[in-house]
Amino acid sequence: MPSLPRSIAHLDMDAFFASVELLRYPQLRGRAVVVGGRRAVAPIEGDDFPHLRGYSGRGVITTATYEARALGVHSGMGLMKAAQLAPDAILLPADFDAYRHYSRLFKAAARAIAPQLEDRGIDEIYLDLSALNPAGSREGARALALELQQAVRGATGLSCSIGVAPNKLLAKLCSDLDKPAGITIVAADDIPARIWPLPAKRINGIGPKAAARLEGLGIASIGQLAAADPAWLQEHFGSRYGQWLHDAAHGHDNRPVVTESEPKSLSRETTFERDLHPRHDKAELSARFTRLCEQLAADLERKGYLGKTIGLKLRFDNFATVTRDQTLAAPTGDARVIRRAAGECARRVPLERRIRLLGVRASALSRRDAQPDAPDTRPIQAELFA
Repeated sequence: MPSLPRSIAHLDMDAFFASVELLRYPQLRGRAVVVGGRRAVAPIEGDDFPHLRGYSGRGVITTATYEARALGVHSGMGLMKAAQLAPDAILLPADFDAYRHYSRLFKAAARAIAPQLEDRGIDEIYLDLSALNPAGSREGARALALELQQAVRGATGLSCSIGVAPNKLLAKLCSDLDKPAGITIVAADDIPARIWPLPAKRINGIGPKAAARLEGLGIASIGQLAAADPAWLQEHFGSRYGQWLHDAAHGHDNRPVVTESEPKSLSRETTFERDLHPRHDKAELSARFTRLCEQLAADLERKGYLGKTIGLKLRFDNFATVTRDQTLAAPTGDARVIRRAAGECARRVPLERRIRLLGVRASALSRRDAQPDAPDTRPIQAELFA
């Protein structure tokens, strides 16, 4: 029996974090809004909201509205640099609990239409539409994409953009072509006209370093990459990556949509607005540390896992990063056990410098329903690493 033609969708929420904030503050629609950092900034005189010009610290942008992006700011940019480019942009602190809530809502709405769903993060998913569009027609793909958009908007009030293509690589690339609220359908015979003129760096898997190296070799577009000799690419980029570059430029990708995948670990971390001293800021560090362990325990419970190995991550003011792990006698999801194990890890680290980042991690995961978790009823210690 012949297999169905593949029809893979990549659904990407539009400016997700910022869009969630606009549900809360609809009066900001149409304005340049940046979401970043974890602490609120005081509003400026004459406005109900803080502006980037009032920010001082080392936070980064998690997302920005399209009006803000037009001013040159983007995700991952430092807020101080963004303040130089767009001082009048509104600055809102990130609220990840709200973003995770809306993430669950949009994924449930999409799964109700297309059950073959691969979760790729808080704001994006892949969907295998092959069985829902057995002829592989453009009309069928567009109808399904429109149905998905309407379902997501009905469940969340938010918009998304969808790319539909024969594989995941092309679908992800296409979902970004007509944002916001776009639907882009690409078949194999569309690749020369629609895909090859795009910059090579638009391919997921070509990072900044590889893109810069390609440009240094005279390859700026996907079409130029497609025209390059595979042997020449392998000579410059190695056998495996060079062959992948050639295949990707021609739109080849056989990866399946993976509906069930077990995570290797779960973690929580935070970067402080100011470096915290292990002794002078002990109370604040302790509270932050406890909160991270509680959040990690909540994540484990929500996802149905226990962790047997607990890890600690510290980044100091000189950017040196250290990690330590401790394997427990039995898996746990209890915040107290996590807190105590991570504290034991901390005792193996010289705490002589101010701390910039603190994180906790649970790995060696197992399903919660496969074995009971033995909770530790002793109180969480008040001191940081006690």
